[in-house]
Amino acid sequence: MAKIGINIATGSLQQEEMIVGIDLGTTNSLVAIIHPETKKPVALKEHNSSSLVPSIVHFDEFGNASVGEIAKQYLETDPANTIFSAKRLMGKSYNDVKENTSFFSYKVIDDNTESLVKVQVGDKFYSPVELSSFILKELKQRAEHILKTPVNKAVITVPAYFNDAQRQATRDAGKLAGLDVLRIVNEPTAASLAYGLGLEKEGEKTIAVYDLGGGTFDVSILKINNGIFEVLSTNGDTYLGGDDFDRAIVKHWLKEFNISEAEIHQNKQLAQSLRLKAEAAKRHLSDNDEFSDELNGDQLKITKDKFQELILPLIKKTIESCSAALKDAKLTASDIEEVVMVGGSTRVPLVKQSVSEFFGKKVHDEVNPDEVVALGAAIQADILAGNNKDFLLLDITPLSLGIETMGGLMDVLIPRNSKIPTKVGRQYTTQKDGQSGMRISVFQGERDLVKDNRKLAEFNLTGIPAMPAGLPKVEVSFLINADGILVVKAKELRSGVEQSIEVKPQYGLTDAEVEKMLLESITHAKDDIATRALVEARTEGEQILQVTEKFITKNASILSADELRNTAAAMQALQLALTMEDKDLVHTKIEELNELTRPFAERAMDEAVSQALKGKTI
Repeated sequence: MAKIGINIATGSLQQEEMIVGIDLGTTNSLVAIIHPETKKPVALKEHNSSSLVPSIVHFDEFGNASVGEIAKQYLETDPANTIFSAKRLMGKSYNDVKENTSFFSYKVIDDNTESLVKVQVGDKFYSPVELSSFILKELKQRAEHILKTPVNKAVITVPAYFNDAQRQATRDAGKLAGLDVLRIVNEPTAASLAYGLGLEKEGEKTIAVYDLGGGTFDVSILKINNGIFEVLSTNGDTYLGGDDFDRAIVKHWLKEFNISEAEIHQNKQLAQSLRLKAEAAKRHLSDNDEFSDELNGDQLKITKDKFQELILPLIKKTIESCSAALKDAKLTASDIEEVVMVGGSTRVPLVKQSVSEFFGKKVHDEVNPDEVVALGAAIQADILAGNNKDFLLLDITPLSLGIETMGGLMDVLIPRNSKIPTKVGRQYTTQKDGQSGMRISVFQGERDLVKDNRKLAEFNLTGIPAMPAGLPKVEVSFLINADGILVVKAKELRSGVEQSIEVKPQYGLTDAEVEKMLLESITHAKDDIATRALVEARTEGEQILQVTEKFITKNASILSADELRNTAAAMQALQLALTMEDKDLVHTKIEELNELTRPFAERAMDEAVSQALKGKTI
């Protein structure tokens, strides 16, 4: 029986374990839950404070980290040790971000261009995963303090355009912060859920989610069909957001006071003070026609009209992105049934107006745009906890699924973390002439060789009509349905011969085993890559030997004794190379044999053509 704790302070029932929704943002982050009594999503906050935690980490001289509002004050006074926008570095190499290093006031390290970036603070080096984990740890502790209950499980949101490396980095940051990340959810999907879109069982809807945050902008076009979310397209700019609105005001003031950009770069303190005043002006102008304040005795003024004129080019850029996203989804603005506004910067009236005009409909802005993603994540967490039975939740595959190909290699058809239901197909062919059967072995795991992965099932596709090697087309398809049951089918397309097998859900793995398999894939990554390259070279060598042997048997009459001797020697050298652990040697011997046999092939072709033309007049 589950224990139920009672919080004396509030008298409300506490759940023993909460699954929280976390919006890990570029500028701000926050946590939300489904309130146990009202059953409505709420963002967690202390009595009179904001629910937003600035995504900023500051390190003091002893290397101690502080996060959020406390860290934010050091942006002006200690910029080199104050890290903001770490989300932009997630899953990125130095090559990916080198164009934008001037944006960061802290030190982004260029060590090895292909490895993931590191940030240097004093004599310590931090990865974006570690930096994000500090923010997640702060959110976890904050949630535990407010809820007076342990928080160990979470759903974390990411932009729809995040690739697998960035999603994996987010998952790792959660793990480092002591959170079991049950799901990584697309931000536009979470925002749609917060508006109840997709909670209806029936029907299909096409919606646009316009997300303008502090530092990033993206627009996603989603199709929701019976509660299943599909991202049709996404577009945006990872360096465009509310900060640029502030910057536009600052530039306007600099012009007024005749201060150069160079001077501002020298005076970090003045730069930050101006930025903060500009932010205050932007907020004030949402409801007022004019802003005025002073800084060091100088009058700072700006009107709403001037502000709108300054930001119009930026808003136009976002509208161009909306246009591009529609084009990619092969839709027009009139196909969009709902438009959801996300991100604090969508509070600017001109933004709302422009988006509404572009899509030709009223936009959804009823829910707090800063909180909408976290609230949606909380709804998703509630569904995962099994409290919301009306809703089908797309599950994911915990590990990659694939089949064994020549040389014992794993060919992945469905990568790990793929949403289900899903279907994937790929074509294969036979290795030997007249081959009438093919063994299909299904494996699960992250390593390059099947022997290091887990075998799930195996079956034989028999009755393939006798054809030369390489001619049959066998399509192997993997279908995982909503219950997580995997159906593997193999079909020879020329003859229609077909065979299938069903593999039950969960594939009998405990979480610990999944963790172990993932960990091993990381520790053995380098060796696995080298092994794969060697196996592929050997497979190619064996195929060349088979083909050459067949050719010589058939065409011995047109080859001289010397040619036969040299070919046999080259074949022997390749055969020997196949027993060595050196892929370069194998490739060299393949090339030497090819060079030797190329003229024979041409001669055989000429011979065949002249035989065919015998007795025919041209």
